[in-house]
Amino acid sequence: MSDDDESTDINSTDGPEAVGVKLGSTRTVLDLPDGRGGRERHSTLTCLATYEDAITGEEKVLFGHEAAIEYPDTVRFMLRSGLPEDDESVADAERFFEALVDAHDVPEDSAVVYAVPTIDNEAGVNNLKSVIEGSSIGQVETRSYPESLCGAIPAYGDDLSAIDEVFVSINMGSTTLEACAYRRGEQLSPFSTGSVTGNEVDRRIVAAVEEESQGRVHIDRTTAREYKEEHADVYDFEPFTDVIQQPGGGSHEFTVDRGVREPVDRYIDEAVDVVANEFLPELANDHMKPYQLALGRPIAATGGMACIPGLTEEFEKRLSAELDRDVEVVSPDDPATAAAEGAGRIAERLI
Repeated sequence: MSDDDESTDINSTDGPEAVGVKLGSTRTVLDLPDGRGGRERHSTLTCLATYEDAITGEEKVLFGHEAAIEYPDTVRFMLRSGLPEDDESVADAERFFEALVDAHDVPEDSAVVYAVPTIDNEAGVNNLKSVIEGSSIGQVETRSYPESLCGAIPAYGDDLSAIDEVFVSINMGSTTLEACAYRRGEQLSPFSTGSVTGNEVDRRIVAAVEEESQGRVHIDRTTAREYKEEHADVYDFEPFTDVIQQPGGGSHEFTVDRGVREPVDRYIDEAVDVVANEFLPELANDHMKPYQLALGRPIAATGGMACIPGLTEEFEKRLSAELDRDVEVVSPDDPATAAAEGAGRIAERLI
């Protein structure tokens, strides 16, 4: 996966290009041809900062990691709730997305498939569609598919075989936990909850670090997310130290242990609970035969939380115990970029 400050010239090949897109609350991923017959993914933080050019006075746009680092007080994460909610966030998302595709030289003559979260928010989903479908790319064709379907495709192999199967997919994202059964691409009993999320884990890490340090350390949610992404490990977690500057001068070194372990452990328990006791009973009630077929096959786990080492394995263990039957859970190589990768494969099929 390439860093967000790299650009890729994919205009050198003939014919329209297939492009996969996941415009996410924390990160946006583009799945593009690599110019060598393969594909590559580019991930960047979904944020935007504006500044005035020192020479011309014109307003300039900075996005991604650079914006978050250089303008921490004014940077705008326009999809904090998972979708653009109002005119201002739509305008920010449009500027962000156009700057991103321009930085990577994505051609207008392209077929674009983008992943859409399973959220009961018609206005927000329509806003997301307007951002992508109104952009300069995708002039050949632009289509959307469920995020949990796109993310599951790489979990089941190197092709599109998942489209012809019956399976359950669970997307463990920043703003929602989504679960859905698929029967040859058809959604069955789509489920979504905003109570079990990566963002909630970040908030709990903030509180847990403060408690663990007996009130001496206060971190923000961005730092909590970095702790989670860099240090969380279900089976092999090692306590780590960090340093903060004291308001009156000097620095304070502290150790984080329970501050990360306990929020992640609680997340797994809550994810198992909603899947086993809310989603699966609803699926069984509505579609008994597909339910039986799906549980006899591996469940796909995708999304940012599934990137934590050991989380998929522990989720499988606890879900099996809760259901009192053996279930298998599989994840793609990179759960955080899987939705864009699956969307890119669908786009290739379309052209």
